[in-house]
Amino acid sequence: MDIVGFLKSQFICHLLICYIFIVSGLIINFIQLFTLILWPINKQLFRRINCRLAYCISSQMVMLLEWWSGTDCTLYTDPESYHKYGKENAIVILNHNFEIDFLCGWNFCERFGVLGSSKVLAKKELSYMPIIGWMWYFLEIVFCKRKWEEDRKTVIQKLLSLRDYPENFWFLIHCEGTRFTEQKHQISMQVAEAKGLPKLKYHLLPRTKGFAVTVQCLRNVVSAVYDSTLNFRNNENPTLLGVLNGKKYHADLYVRQVIHKEVPEDEQECSTWLHKLYQEKDAFQEEYYRTGTYPAVPIVPPHRPWTLLNWLFWALLLLYPLFKLLINMINSGSSLTLASFAFVIIIASVGVRWMIGVTEINKGSTYGNNENKHK
Repeated sequence: MDIVGFLKSQFICHLLICYIFIVSGLIINFIQLFTLILWPINKQLFRRINCRLAYCISSQMVMLLEWWSGTDCTLYTDPESYHKYGKENAIVILNHNFEIDFLCGWNFCERFGVLGSSKVLAKKELSYMPIIGWMWYFLEIVFCKRKWEEDRKTVIQKLLSLRDYPENFWFLIHCEGTRFTEQKHQISMQVAEAKGLPKLKYHLLPRTKGFAVTVQCLRNVVSAVYDSTLNFRNNENPTLLGVLNGKKYHADLYVRQVIHKEVPEDEQECSTWLHKLYQEKDAFQEEYYRTGTYPAVPIVPPHRPWTLLNWLFWALLLLYPLFKLLINMINSGSSLTLASFAFVIIIASVGVRWMIGVTEINKGSTYGNNENKHK
């Protein structure tokens, strides 16, 4: 196939993937809206239904990583801990260095059957994003404005509401608060020097208040804390656009289990514990860059077919009426109708590209960047 033909076929694939994701996502959001009537009647049924509906959306993203791009995800962990994954509630600490680290976190959740019920501590702006942001609203995701004086009460209230959650869940948290960049790292290390904290080479200083409150509110609800460190082989710099283009990456995820009761409940002691944890994460990162591996047993968790089956279901459901509509438009011979159809498709593609842009490092949050705050 020549280059032009390849680009055209790739463009068509992009459009079809975007179309399926947007239309199915909006349909699911619409269904979720109607589930609100269950909340005052049967809150637990509302939650169980929304876990499945959310899975129908988030699993499409995981499908792109697992089946479309064929990205390899190798887990390095203790075999004894491995058998507990997915069978207990847990807080999962993730490093925030790559554009698709959230997607690899979802992949981790999917392999152990907790993708639909997984929780995050997310910035408030994401709650307004169609499809994923709206999906998170119905999943009772904890949103914050990143102003702790305003957030504390809301975050505590949301976390306490999860104490009776009917499904096993993992609470994913990026303690650094924002994605790693060289500029943010420089500013973060200036703060470390001013506060007398040990400097980190590969991470930003963790923001301890949100983590401490999470530990306090979910004590006796979660059984463990999973410290996770993600890297990619061969100095790969993965992007969500690359995944959409079908580019294959090779991810290595190191996970070690910490019994939740071992994490101090006192806020100051918890802060000290977290800083020490990040020093250890830095050492693991150093070891990985030096040797290309982690100090644990490599395991490749088996693929589950549900992400692919879910995507095929929506593809079969939505592509037939699309093609039928397109054929009718062509047969009508109306230039205005065809132009309108092309416009809608382009808007859909631009919409997905905008959502991808939210994940890009060079368009990331200014949180933690003092120069941008002054601007």
